[in-house]
Amino acid sequence: MTKNRIQRSALILAFAASTLALSACQNLSSPTVRFDRQVNYGDAKAVELVTNEFGSTDLQMIAEKMTGGLLETGIFQGRPTVTISTVKNKTSEYIDTTNVMSSIQTALVKSGKVRFVRSINEMQQGVDELQRQNQSGLYKQGTTAKVGQMTAAKYTMEGELTSIVKQNNSTKDVYYKFTLKLFDVQEGTIEWQDEKEIRKTSKR
Repeated sequence: MTKNRIQRSALILAFAASTLALSACQNLSSPTVRFDRQVNYGDAKAVELVTNEFGSTDLQMIAEKMTGGLLETGIFQGRPTVTISTVKNKTSEYIDTTNVMSSIQTALVKSGKVRFVRSINEMQQGVDELQRQNQSGLYKQGTTAKVGQMTAAKYTMEGELTSIVKQNNSTKDVYYKFTLKLFDVQEGTIEWQDEKEIRKTSKR
């Protein structure tokens, strides 16, 4: 092998090595999308039995029971106004009880038999909008919503969720009870009340 051929081969090897090194550096620094877990879409109404803690199936069963009971009473003749008051979570779990009331409210609104007015938690947004329309000077006169024209609620809905948990070495039993009451605001009377009980037991 001549001296020139040896030098040429050495140059080719050096170029190949540097190319591989550069490629390795680029692979380490480039963003990567990983697929460590398999993700699938499922049926939102499917029964959920992952744990015996409060879950989506419990929420759906409560909403269905309460909505059906309210609509069967006939108390909503004339499309009265209703607002949502407190929903107490008296369990040891963190449960967003507004989700339960939101599902009940959605079903009742879709029934067309009741009108909901802003709750205490939603009122500030309504006040802010009224102030913006009437005090900002941005809107034509006669097109703004007038202050003092809100419709008051005839009924208010109050609920609470409680639980009893019993556990031994092999079994965990959780009992939930959701209670919903419909009060006549003016008279302070309970016009309707119902409960939904749920028991969930798991074994090791």
